[in-house]
Amino acid sequence: MHRSTLLAGLAATLLAWTAAPAAGQAPLTTELFVNGLVSPTDLTFAPGDPTRVFIVEQRGTIQVVENGVTAGAPFLDIRSMVGSGGERGLLGLAFHPDYQTNGRFFVNFTNTGGNTRITEFAVTADPNVADPTVVQFIDSINQDFSNHNGGCLRFGPDGKLYVGMGDGGSGNDPNGRAQDGMQLLGKMLRYDVDIPSPFIPADNPFVGVSTVRDEIWHIGVRNPWRFTFDRMTGDLWIADVGQNAREEVDFIPAGVGGLNLGWRCKEGTRCTGLSGCVCTDTTLIDPIIEYTHGQGCSITGGMIYRGSAIPSLQGTYFYADYCSNRIWSLRYDGTNVLDFMERQTELDPPGSASLSNITAFGEDFDGEIYILSGARAWKIVEDVPPCGYTNFCQAVAGSTGTPAIIAGTGSTSIGANDFGLAAGGVPSNGIGIFFYGPEQTSTTSGLGNLCVAGNASKPLIRIYPAVQADILGSAFLQVDFTAPNQSMGPGAINAGDTLNFQFWFRDNQGGTPSWNFTNGLSAVFCP
Repeated sequence: MHRSTLLAGLAATLLAWTAAPAAGQAPLTTELFVNGLVSPTDLTFAPGDPTRVFIVEQRGTIQVVENGVTAGAPFLDIRSMVGSGGERGLLGLAFHPDYQTNGRFFVNFTNTGGNTRITEFAVTADPNVADPTVVQFIDSINQDFSNHNGGCLRFGPDGKLYVGMGDGGSGNDPNGRAQDGMQLLGKMLRYDVDIPSPFIPADNPFVGVSTVRDEIWHIGVRNPWRFTFDRMTGDLWIADVGQNAREEVDFIPAGVGGLNLGWRCKEGTRCTGLSGCVCTDTTLIDPIIEYTHGQGCSITGGMIYRGSAIPSLQGTYFYADYCSNRIWSLRYDGTNVLDFMERQTELDPPGSASLSNITAFGEDFDGEIYILSGARAWKIVEDVPPCGYTNFCQAVAGSTGTPAIIAGTGSTSIGANDFGLAAGGVPSNGIGIFFYGPEQTSTTSGLGNLCVAGNASKPLIRIYPAVQADILGSAFLQVDFTAPNQSMGPGAINAGDTLNFQFWFRDNQGGTPSWNFTNGLSAVFCP
């Protein structure tokens, strides 16, 4: 068999394994973002501000954190106005879409009388300090009991302010607020803060309906403890806390208003038997996913990942349970829940710290996601293995009588550009090719095992030219990160990559020409 025929066989083998299934989501962990918080309830960013996040504290303060450092004094301190404790307090924050020019922002809190106030404030000339003087009240809503205050508020993609209101508290919505169209409790509300009071958008779904308040966007929620808009699609995700059996996540396509999410007739998909509506009513919207109180007792709604640091997470929604400390994630295609995963073990912080009593998720300007737990905020990050290289897979002895091995030389630093490959135990003066890919496998090929595979985004890459082993059966190749294929296209090697290398070489067994492989070398590359 000629050399060209052997190389053609290698090319066919590698091409077949380029079609291996795509890798799953990147492994995750959490890193500490900030400590020393006091009962945090929300984390968000101001439009146009890539360096700061703002963390709401239940007691009535907002802390500003810039590049991971908390400012010396609160951004806003309205403790004198806030009645805090239990489920009451300063519960939500939203910055006007034009905040960079108008300095307006809005908070949701329960006052010293226990009633909800949706309130506008403004920043001062110092960007880290807000004026504690109320600019105006967008709405004031009396509460029946001390719990189920909702408290989340967000600007939607339409520039309108959305507010989640609980049903007024106690158990089983005793005053029937959620299904009563003339009550703002147990509803999702929508305001236009750029028009005069009462701030009612003309296109709210119940405007002109005599039996439903104009402010209402959706009815039938129990305690929406965190909702969010997908910053890419505009879809609305609502986590609604259950009564004593089910916790739920509701999904509503962008721009759709006027729905009934079912409480107090339904708790998730479960019929409660309570009055106010009929469980078989097909207009009641069921959640896309729910869980029983065998898995937790109080859902904490989260965010949809739209950052750039972890591309494989795109479109993934995170949420948790306050009681059980479980964390889940999923994707949704409008019909089906996809890629559902439990994440609490994976996201457990390094060391002795843990994620417990998760009160909220948040996102920064870049779309990266944070978890608020106790006095700390944690950032979800990719769990990148330490830089360096390790061997894997099993080489098979060929004509030399011993398995051939592959090793790395130099460092895996892209900047140092001194990474090399060495193969030993191959036939003297034999010809071979180093190659690499993103996946690991183990499949019989020729006389040995193919240990490396490609996927949909990065195929197997052969490093030319071919290498001839010396008389001792050793082959060497220096990898140049500044030259093709290592610097551009699907073969580029970049900091943060984990790639797998192997050496294919001509071999024979019993005088029959064939090919063989070394074992594999997995390398994690650094800047």
